[in-house]
Amino acid sequence: MLWSGWGDPAKARELPDQIRTLLRDLMGVGEPVEAVALEEVRLPRPTLSPAALAELAAVVGAAHVRTDHESRVRHTRGKSTPDLLRMREGDASDAPDAVVLPAGHEEVLRVLEVCSAHRVAVVPFGGGTSVVGGLVAGQGVVALDLGRLDRLVSVDTESMVAELEPGLRAPDAERLLAEHGLTLGHFPQSYEYATLGGFAAARSSGQASAGYGRFDDMVVGLTVATPSGALDLGRAPKSAAGPDLRQLVLGSEGAFGVITSLRLRVRRRPSATVYEGWRFETFQAGSAAMRRLAQEGVLPAVLRLSDETETMIGLARPEAIGSGDSGCLLIAGHEKDRGAAAAVLAEQGGAHLGAEPGQAWEHGRFAAPYLRDSLLAAGATVETLETAGFWSNLPRLYDAVRLTLHAELGSPLVMCHISHVYETGASLYFTVVTNQGLPEWERAKRAVNEAIVTAGGTISHHHGVGRDHSQAYAEEIGPLGVEILRAVKQRLDPQGIMNPGVLIACPPPATG
Repeated sequence: MLWSGWGDPAKARELPDQIRTLLRDLMGVGEPVEAVALEEVRLPRPTLSPAALAELAAVVGAAHVRTDHESRVRHTRGKSTPDLLRMREGDASDAPDAVVLPAGHEEVLRVLEVCSAHRVAVVPFGGGTSVVGGLVAGQGVVALDLGRLDRLVSVDTESMVAELEPGLRAPDAERLLAEHGLTLGHFPQSYEYATLGGFAAARSSGQASAGYGRFDDMVVGLTVATPSGALDLGRAPKSAAGPDLRQLVLGSEGAFGVITSLRLRVRRRPSATVYEGWRFETFQAGSAAMRRLAQEGVLPAVLRLSDETETMIGLARPEAIGSGDSGCLLIAGHEKDRGAAAAVLAEQGGAHLGAEPGQAWEHGRFAAPYLRDSLLAAGATVETLETAGFWSNLPRLYDAVRLTLHAELGSPLVMCHISHVYETGASLYFTVVTNQGLPEWERAKRAVNEAIVTAGGTISHHHGVGRDHSQAYAEEIGPLGVEILRAVKQRLDPQGIMNPGVLIACPPPATG
């Protein structure tokens, strides 16, 4: 992946003339911004002791303890806009001292023992796609790269469960499962680079969540290495044997330990998926149609609705950006008979647009992060944020986020879509483009976090908490909830080495 941006540099794209004109004339975006060269990125001086490095090398092998410039740069932060802007300026002040690549569960346990003894912070690292500050733990840090844990261990076609390792990237997992005629059905925007362990640690939700559910719905069991030992959780589809400790690990973002194995529900690969587009007059009308589909149980596998602004810009179809239409575009992807869902959409006032809009979305479904890189290079600040709420509260939540962004940023371009729906509610995913700089954006993001909490939404539906949302998360779960999580962390991670600062505020360890 590009160290200063997203994905494959060969897939970088030029901005259409319409978007360049919009940025220049309507938003006052300034001059293009060039990234420094990789070798010019400024790294902090390592503080990890030679003794600690030697012990880590004894565990995983000297070749799998990397301290070179490029390895440290590539394991610095994640892929949020603030992360990328700092990297493009050559600021890698949060770079790890070393990158350690264990080969399996036992090696992970031993690495955590060494780091606990030396009080060295450990940041689990999968695809590096966090957009909420989930990979920043300060100096004196080991990045624990799980890339060598990349196997499909077993497939149980009778139970429809597969065991896979956490460092397996999503496309590789799909390729291996396809050999058995199976799929996870999990295709988030980070699909090309994210890992299965990252999906679990952040409670990821994919574009086909209407048909396959969230990633945490797929996890039937997992193994976790912690500084205090190992956890092996999940021995039946459902259980009444106390609280489900799997749920304590899912979404924990490496604060308690490292996921080293996943047992996941799999499904038969569909013979085909048919994508199509529908037009609704308003976002409210389209939302009502989605609610009815969810509550009547006739959901397609993919269901997403762009608001008026996102439809006008054409962001739902990144390959045709700048050529949008009026109204609100709904994309549906059917793996089974589309008749019942189509009937509901038509009854709710939707106008069928045929296959072309759906096929265009499918073709460009992973292109939006590349578009963000082009906008950043053009001098714009563009970022995303998301939340979720109950259907009855969704309009209030939608208005609260938009009004706050406009109040804080002047005249930003704010777009929104719904891409994950449930019987009781849905998510809201916002994309923001502004001519304001990083300090102004970070101030606006704090204000939006407060607005989401006040409006009764969750601080994150699928991006996670990281460091960016930790304060708002604390408000969401309350003081007692924070103390419960701190008690769990203290028991599993008594030295406080595991990704300090994510999820809940805990002091980082003193390095040794």
